[in-house]
Amino acid sequence: MAAAVESVVVVHNVAKRHNVGTLARSATAFGVAEVVVVGRRDVSAFGSHGATSHLRFRHFASLALARAYLKDERGCDICGVEITDDAKPVTAHPFSRSTAFLFGNEYGGGTASLNVTVAASIVLHHFGVWAGFPERIREGNKFIVAEKPQGHSRGLYSADSIEAVIEERKMRKENARDILEGNGSSHQESNGLDLMFTD
Repeated sequence: MAAAVESVVVVHNVAKRHNVGTLARSATAFGVAEVVVVGRRDVSAFGSHGATSHLRFRHFASLALARAYLKDERGCDICGVEITDDAKPVTAHPFSRSTAFLFGNEYGGGTASLNVTVAASIVLHHFGVWAGFPERIREGNKFIVAEKPQGHSRGLYSADSIEAVIEERKMRKENARDILEGNGSSHQESNGLDLMFTD
C-alpha cells in the first residue's frame, strides 16, 4: 500500500513573526502534516487561536539541513511559492507526491502582492483538492480540527534529539566563521534558496 500524500509548510525569512501564528491556522485547516521553520527560532504563535497545538513544528538552522530532511527523510518534492513569470499556476495542480511548500515574505511587488498566509491558504487548498483530502467536519459554523499530535512538546518545536541540536550549533558556528572570514561557504549562497531546489 502506498504511503499517504502529505503537505508540509516551510517558513523561511518571514519578516513579520506573527505571520507564523496565522499561517498555523491555515495549515491546520488544510491538513498540513508539519511546519518546518528555517532560520530564526523566535517566531510567534500570535493569531493561531490554538492551531499550533494541532501541528508538529520542526526547526532547522539552514536551508541545507531543511532540504536534506524534506528530501531524504520525508521524500517530499519542494515547491517554492512565488509570483513570477515562469511560475506554474497552482490551479493546474502541478503536484505528483507529498510536497513541502516554501513560504517567505509577501509575494509579488507593489499592490498586487499577497500576504504570506493568504498565499499559503490558496496553495494548500489546491493541494488538498488534488490529494483528495476530505473537508473537515463542522460543528455549527466552526471546523473541528484534528487531535493534538502524539508527543507534542510544550512550545512550538518538536523535541530535537541531542545530535540534531549539536549539528545545528556546529552548522551555525561554521556559517558564522565563513561569513566573518569572507569565505562564503557552500552552505551560504547569495540567499541560500538555490540549495532547496537542486537535485
